[in-house]
Amino acid sequence: MGNIVILIIIVGTAIGALTFFLIRVVLHPRAMEGLAALFKHGKNQQVIKRAKQFLVKDSRNVDAHYFLGRAYLAEDKPELALMEFKIINQLGQFTTLCREVPFRKQAAELFHKFNQDDEALKEYLLLIKKEPGKEDYYYNAGSLFEARNMSDKAFLYYRKSIELNKEHPGAHQGLGILLSKQKKPLEAKAELEIALKYDPENYKTHYYMGRLLKEMYDYSGALRSFEKAQRDPEIKVKALIESGTSYMSMNNLDRAISTLERAENLIAGNSTIEILYCRYCLSLCYERKRDLDKAIQHWEYIYSIKPTFRDVAKKLSQYQELRTDDSMKDYMTSANEGFLEICKGIIRTLKFEVRDTKAIKNGCQITAVEAEKNWKTPRRMPCLFMFLRVTDAIDEYTVRNFLEEMKKSRILRGIILTSSKFTPKAVRYADTRPVDLVQNDKLSSILKKVKG
Repeated sequence: MGNIVILIIIVGTAIGALTFFLIRVVLHPRAMEGLAALFKHGKNQQVIKRAKQFLVKDSRNVDAHYFLGRAYLAEDKPELALMEFKIINQLGQFTTLCREVPFRKQAAELFHKFNQDDEALKEYLLLIKKEPGKEDYYYNAGSLFEARNMSDKAFLYYRKSIELNKEHPGAHQGLGILLSKQKKPLEAKAELEIALKYDPENYKTHYYMGRLLKEMYDYSGALRSFEKAQRDPEIKVKALIESGTSYMSMNNLDRAISTLERAENLIAGNSTIEILYCRYCLSLCYERKRDLDKAIQHWEYIYSIKPTFRDVAKKLSQYQELRTDDSMKDYMTSANEGFLEICKGIIRTLKFEVRDTKAIKNGCQITAVEAEKNWKTPRRMPCLFMFLRVTDAIDEYTVRNFLEEMKKSRILRGIILTSSKFTPKAVRYADTRPVDLVQNDKLSSILKKVKG
């Protein structure tokens, strides 16, 4: 009787093992093939449902995780797909349905999409080992090395990509950008030109070419490149801002303003770095046009969003008096003819008569003589005036040059008047020389007398 029981147990165990074998070897592959067929026909919801059922029974089922992830991708749920792909990576097993190379390509793209670039880079380096002749793997690895500020490695991988395919536009573009950062403009330009030769519709390459040409002071060429770059909606705003600053460098302020305003209108949201930079550039244009009310409006807006942005706080401080001092505001903002009349009024207030005027950068220079004879001298003495309307402190170099002008004109006395201040070095230098320095506070007092 005991032998019969033992025999029954052995037979039962054998049947169980056989059943498990049949399920594992015969039924499981068929079930996974069925899952693959459902996915192939676009029945993603059924794939998701069945894959989850399989995973309840076997959480280490690589194929179920794989098709679940792919179905999530097809249903535009990449974050869920990434979770499944991470599990497959942890399992480290691959099958005839979940093949390693296609899986790693998709995994790399997902990691990059969710800014997990370290993981994406690992995938591309593994792919390079599996398929060392694929130039795209080297290019993508190079891009990720560049994003991690590992320029030397990025350079090597871009070069390897070009060795495998000399017509790879992305690798040439990557090299061009790296060479530009290394201050090798001619080599950078050559690489970007090759990139455009093989992919002339790559508007990002046009954008980088524009920036390079702008750095090389080829503003006309830069503007042509930025115009093409604007066809890409993703970089249109950046291209417009770069165009605007190119016009600024060309001193075409009206065109710069209209271009920057186009960019401003396209920027979504009010607190991005792009809107701040755009409005800052606009403020500089208005400052140079002497439209200080508009310049101040932009600075106040920027300050309300980010008080530490560039020198905005300093600008507002420098122009603070314009809000309460109308005479200084007129001095700073008047057109050239009006400004010259204000300066002549100051000279008359100081008891001098104008003899000659000359426009200079950020102001004017006037030769005058005393309005009345001095009892100490038999004739009226000449004096050279320099009027400046700037916000930066006047340095010693400016005072030195002014004294040279006085010597050339054989004038023994000079006065520099500025809407800003003088540096300590400039004050010490002028202290023992025949030139008087009149800074903003004293100028404001004189202006009030002129206006009165």
